[in-house]
Amino acid sequence: MAKEQIILASESPRRRELLRGMGVRFDVVTARVRELDGVTSPQLSPADLARENARRKAKAVAALRPGRWVLGADTVVALEKRVMGKPDSIDQARNFLAALSGETHEVITACALIAPDGEAEIFHEISRVTLRVLSFQEIGRYLGVVNVLDKAGGYALQERGEWIVERVEGSRANVIGLPTEALEPVLKKHGLL
Repeated sequence: MAKEQIILASESPRRRELLRGMGVRFDVVTARVRELDGVTSPQLSPADLARENARRKAKAVAALRPGRWVLGADTVVALEKRVMGKPDSIDQARNFLAALSGETHEVITACALIAPDGEAEIFHEISRVTLRVLSFQEIGRYLGVVNVLDKAGGYALQERGEWIVERVEGSRANVIGLPTEALEPVLKKHGLL
């Protein structure tokens, strides 16, 4: 018997690939949602910021597709108290990578699963990533090859990550954009996997 199809409230090709790899049946529907960030919401911890953004995305799509299972997700990069979302420009991405150079930071991805009755289950996963010490030239080379404007922190583990990443502690899938190890039991619990 085919499992029920869910709706992924994300246009991220990386999340689609990870969800597909889990064997989940899904459609993609995205809604225009203004994401919160460290500037607009300094009172929120990085984890709470990711959780709230994931909830907002899922809730917006659930309003468009009532009575369906909807999964929203959001990823943030945090270096101590500084939150780095998707960079607005290559210059900002360069600044993010310069700040992260030689440092260990947290990558937090939150998921919000909204049930057909509107109940939401929200959770997050934290991975720790250490970047190599990067020269200005190495940062420029990386930014010249990888499109980072849609990636939290201005980098992608799955795209030339070996050029800049020294070590990952925790879920690699979480760093890419979906904490599959944490998501799997939640989907199984609801009969979606």
